Amino acid sequence: MKRSNYHLVPNGHADNGPIPPPCPEGQWQPSAASSSRREPALISSLWRRMAAWRRNSDRTHVRCNENGLGRPFGTSRGNLAVANPAVAGLGYSRMSLRDKAPGSVAGFTMIEIALSLAIIGFALVAIIGILPACMSVQRENTDETVINHESSVLLDAVCNGQQGLDDLTNYVVAITNYQTIYKQDGGLAPLQPNPRAVWYTPTGSGIVNGNPPGPEFPLINGNRIVGLLSTPKWVIHANPITFYLSNHVVATFRSMTGLASEKAPQNNATVQEMAFAYRLTSEVVPYGCGELTVFPGVLTNANNFLYQDWTNYTSYLTDTNQWVPRSNYWLYAKNLEQDLYDVRFLFRWPVTPMGLPANGRGGRQVVRSMANGPILASPIAPGYPTAFPASLHYQLYYVQPNLFLKAP
Repeated sequence: MKRSNYHLVPNGHADNGPIPPPCPEGQWQPSAASSSRREPALISSLWRRMAAWRRNSDRTHVRCNENGLGRPFGTSRGNLAVANPAVAGLGYSRMSLRDKAPGSVAGFTMIEIALSLAIIGFALVAIIGILPACMSVQRENTDETVINHESSVLLDAVCNGQQGLDDLTNYVVAITNYQTIYKQDGGLAPLQPNPRAVWYTPTGSGIVNGNPPGPEFPLINGNRIVGLLSTPKWVIHANPITFYLSNHVVATFRSMTGLASEKAPQNNATVQEMAFAYRLTSEVVPYGCGELTVFPGVLTNANNFLYQDWTNYTSYLTDTNQWVPRSNYWLYAKNLEQDLYDVRFLFRWPVTPMGLPANGRGGRQVVRSMANGPILASPIAPGYPTAFPASLHYQLYYVQPNLFLKAP
């Protein structure tokens, strides 16, 4: 039969009559002809059959379309698959457990997959190639950060003459003073050995290739560490005869910042060797110019921070206009030389059991500061020799900070 001439009713019977008008979506309306005589029984039978059909159907969605005939939700008229004869006349149908798939499914071809893998491979090669450089930069930044922290602590200790930093004994490895002693005429002093290397560690001290001048002088407190780091680069010893001392102080430290497992009270030698360590070269020189006294009564041409002619008033004794300003400059420079020191620290890292890296590899950084005050040699501690040159092994120096005010 044709849908245009018959209206389908429950139980598959045809009833002549007009096709019912469209109904609201999701509802069903019986025809007008059947409603007068069979409506109650028809509706009851229909809903019983629909309930049984829904229970037996796994995925059934019934809706009312524009023509009043039910279809599975999301399908067209041509795709109807009537599975229940009891309701086939109503146009209802049940979809199977799996919706009908399209004729073809989109996907990746082997060529596309190969191209994708090639692109990923090139990207991974580039990333792996720069990974060592990135790790090296990260390590260098970490090392420089550690050095910046360490330099601030050690500079403050030297420039302020601090004598209570006993915690430094947990981090110092050794301090060595490469010392050369000269006579007034510039020749080497008749001392053995000369030049010489005087070394200090937390457990002892001595002279390389030489006999110790007396009792050992270990680094047992912060006073000795700071006192050795504050040793001036040039020292004049005038008792009983004048000698000039050239000092090159080098210290090795383990970092004060870093992993807690590497810090005191850790005393395992293997763990301490693996800790980050650096080498520090300390240079403390007076700020002045040539022909000025480093110590009272002694002249030296070692410094040239100021233009020498500014203070050479003796060459202009007949010219008052030149003599007066140069003599004032001389007094000013002399005051600077005695009360102002340039402190320079050279850091190099890392230090391993084999020493510093070869061929200049590794880190290097220079920090500088000014110490405003004279540097005084502390008295030799009781129990140690005081006669020259044995006393040089036990001599410590400290900056005495001063507060300078502008005179009225």
